[in-house]
Amino acid sequence: MAVIEVKNLSFSYPDCFDLIFNDVSLTIDTNWNLGFIGGNGKGKTTFLNLLMKKYEYRGSINSSVKFDYFPFEVSNLEKTPYEITCEINPNIKENYELWKIDKEVSLLGMNPDEVLNKPFNTLSKGEQTKILLAILFTKDNNFLLIDEPTNHLDSDSRKIVANYLNNKQGFILVSHDRNFLDSCIDHVLSINRANIEIQKGNFSSWLLNKKRQDAFELSENEKLKKEISRLEVSARKAAIFASKTEAKKFRDSTQSDNRVDTGFVGKKAAKMMQRSLNAQNRKAKAAEEKSLLLKNIEKVDNLKLNIVDFRPGVVIWAKDLSISYDGNEIFDELSFVLEKGDRLQLKGSNGCGKSSIIKLILGEELDYSGDLYKSNNLLISYVSQDTSELKGNLTYYAKKHMIDESIFKAILRKLDFSREQFEKNIEDFSEGQKKKVLIARSLTEKANLYIWDEPLNYIDVLSRIQIEDLILKNRPTMIFVEHDDSFANNIATKVVNIKKMS
Repeated sequence: MAVIEVKNLSFSYPDCFDLIFNDVSLTIDTNWNLGFIGGNGKGKTTFLNLLMKKYEYRGSINSSVKFDYFPFEVSNLEKTPYEITCEINPNIKENYELWKIDKEVSLLGMNPDEVLNKPFNTLSKGEQTKILLAILFTKDNNFLLIDEPTNHLDSDSRKIVANYLNNKQGFILVSHDRNFLDSCIDHVLSINRANIEIQKGNFSSWLLNKKRQDAFELSENEKLKKEISRLEVSARKAAIFASKTEAKKFRDSTQSDNRVDTGFVGKKAAKMMQRSLNAQNRKAKAAEEKSLLLKNIEKVDNLKLNIVDFRPGVVIWAKDLSISYDGNEIFDELSFVLEKGDRLQLKGSNGCGKSSIIKLILGEELDYSGDLYKSNNLLISYVSQDTSELKGNLTYYAKKHMIDESIFKAILRKLDFSREQFEKNIEDFSEGQKKKVLIARSLTEKANLYIWDEPLNYIDVLSRIQIEDLILKNRPTMIFVEHDDSFANNIATKVVNIKKMS
């Protein structure tokens, strides 16, 4: 058994005053399938890079294993996966041990003869993802650092990859897909608000333990608040009584007919003063105990939608709809009805036409046949897959989209943005933070139809649950594409299955 031992790790980026990690110590067994979770921008990818010695840091990281990072950069996209395999894994001799990559690719549900001899750039994003994973698993005695492999995978491919990883041993996996994590990990490494910790189990067991710990700490916090309040009253009463008693002792001692036992009164005053001091000490101890609570509780605020009401009825109606590119239909004829309050999921494999349907609804000119009806006066708020248009600071972005800047930033705060984040340009945000910008804009806009195309890519799991709760509470009219099965199954009221033309 090999271990990765991290001792007193501290790290911050140059010209940045905030520590990403502060005096972190932990031990990781390299036989574990470790799920790595934490909020966007909290340092998950940074930690993986520190393991690979990419940055200078204080403390120590010791291990006998060699790390490999997914996704790795392919130097020449025109090379075939066979050629890339030999380049990445020199121990594989061409035409001698290539059966290893054949085997791994087959385990990932692909035909080696169909994908391994093609130029890498001709493969779909999902195929590329699976091939990069397969190449890394041809190596022996390496520990994989797998950073968000699901972002280009449809629902079926996620299940295949999760099953594949479940049969492997020894990796750290960053993912925000709850079902995916549950299917292939046996330990959880979590970046919390106040610390980093490891627990045995999957994501669901970690979340259950977190909820129990949060509930316990909240309960203890309330008890200690009441105890501190009671001790404050007790200390004040004891101090007042001691002061009055001491004053009485002084008055009585100055009288000519002094028949008062001043020694007794003095002892009583001292006793009451000691009680006051004891109450103060107990209060200080209770306050110290209280200060240790609630540090890891995620302050998840409720979000709201700026929904503009409209009359009940049919919002969008499609009959025998088909879209073509270069004369080729991309899916079978499709019919569906979206009514007010429906949350309709467009479901299907990558490339089946889900985003094309959304583009058609948004008014883009496409070659299509069949009928498409849209209700008049629709106010549509659209969240795209693409974040490349995000530029400038948040103030500029709010003005560009004519939304209320204060509300927009308040929503981002609720989505776990720090105030310091507001000072940065959006280009410097993590991918998850960029997606949150798109969602916050959508929540700020006035709308009666929300169209979200894979909105959760890169967004951390607790924020996904927060957005899910928002939708379930506000029940907006929606059309969405999302491959996170937990999210989709919980919010969809209708599902349209799209079959890709062969």
